Amino acid sequence: MVHSDWDDWLVREIDAADPDGVALWYLGCNGFAITDGATTLFIDPYLGTGDPPRTVRMIPVPFAPSDVRTADAIFATHEHTDHVHGPSQAPILERTDATFYGPADSIAVAREGESWTDEWDVAADQLVELAVEDTVELGEFTVTVETAHDPDATQPVSYVVDHPAGTFFHGGDTKPDASLEPVGKRHDIDLGVLAFGSTGLLPDKQTGELTEKRWYCDENEIVEAAGQLRIDRLVPTHWDMWKGLTADPTALSHHARSYDYPSDLEIAEIGDRIEL
Repeated sequence: MVHSDWDDWLVREIDAADPDGVALWYLGCNGFAITDGATTLFIDPYLGTGDPPRTVRMIPVPFAPSDVRTADAIFATHEHTDHVHGPSQAPILERTDATFYGPADSIAVAREGESWTDEWDVAADQLVELAVEDTVELGEFTVTVETAHDPDATQPVSYVVDHPAGTFFHGGDTKPDASLEPVGKRHDIDLGVLAFGSTGLLPDKQTGELTEKRWYCDENEIVEAAGQLRIDRLVPTHWDMWKGLTADPTALSHHARSYDYPSDLEIAEIGDRIEL
């Protein structure tokens, strides 16, 4: 069972929100809650503590999933534990009857790898497989599945969330790649999030030996990806999460200043609200 360091104030704030447009909350790691007051979406909410000593969470657990009362959908960008995690996400499905969407390998983790329908009160039809170019209509939101370039994942995707108030892009753990350029041409992205972090030594999962890991964009890669996607407002994510891979997002202003994109760099900390 997941326990929160912050009690339930953050989910109550999300529940009570009635924004003039769309409000988003950064949940730390790569998680977001998104609402227009009528429909509430989550993308990659992760409330676990990692797998110490290999991966050690460096930020609070912002809420317990059992405290979530309002959710229409959860979207997963890929199959890694900090993006598909039964203890974080299945209790939300139990409590709200929301639908969990993700690419096939992500859904396989939920169905077979973690047996959500056996371990929690989750129905089989709450787990829905998506593929690139699929769209999901939820209230005034239209969520389009797009490509992502994450060599560490088996089946990564990104999401473009369109709303009359604007367009939000969630890249999962993508790195820059030519495949992102058509995404930037198809969508006028107002606000985008990209994973950012440092390179560090972590114990190998099999051997336990310290091994160099570079899971997220570095300073130059995140600006390159933002340019390929033509992101106006960039929010770096994931920099706060894992011991040994944390980074300073304020340094990105030096890397981005001479480029057309991103137009604005916005630093969000866990629990911060962002207006689309």
